Amino acid sequence: MHPYEMATTMRERGKDRSIKLNYGALYTVVEALQQHGLIIAQEIERSGKRPERTIYRLTDAGRMEFIDWLSELISTPVKEYTKFEAGLSLIPGLPPEDAATLLTQRCNHLEIEIAQGRSLLQLAAQHGVARLNLIEGEYSLAMLEAELTWTRHFAAEIREGMLEGMTEWINHTNRSSE
Repeated sequence: MHPYEMATTMRERGKDRSIKLNYGALYTVVEALQQHGLIIAQEIERSGKRPERTIYRLTDAGRMEFIDWLSELISTPVKEYTKFEAGLSLIPGLPPEDAATLLTQRCNHLEIEIAQGRSLLQLAAQHGVARLNLIEGEYSLAMLEAELTWTRHFAAEIREGMLEGMTEWINHTNRSSE
């Protein structure tokens, strides 16, 4: 494929929901892959008055590198720094009642995302898309459901005053507002 076709195919297959893609950098990535011998130019095509497009194919070295990289992604857990986790680490900076309200808002957003995710998976399955091609969507849905369950519980602990450290938290935010 040529880089534009790669980007189009990835979008059509919904990979932009699982992989953070920078389409503007795709040509730079393709050039780097070629310099490292992981892909080679196979042919150059021209369609009408459009500019020439170079079609690339994977080399044996590129195929091995892909397998190594993918194997590591699948087998080795890596610490991923989410914005939500960063926010949780700083949550004592908010008054507890504000934190509980914001967590409830997050739950509402998660419920919508979960409903949309379920609908997308059902629609794809009804259109004959094999489960193997939907597996990252299933994983994402499971993570959202786990986050929703945890967030609901955490918000309830705050609202009910059952969270260990609540007294210190309330005292801290009261001192900060003075």
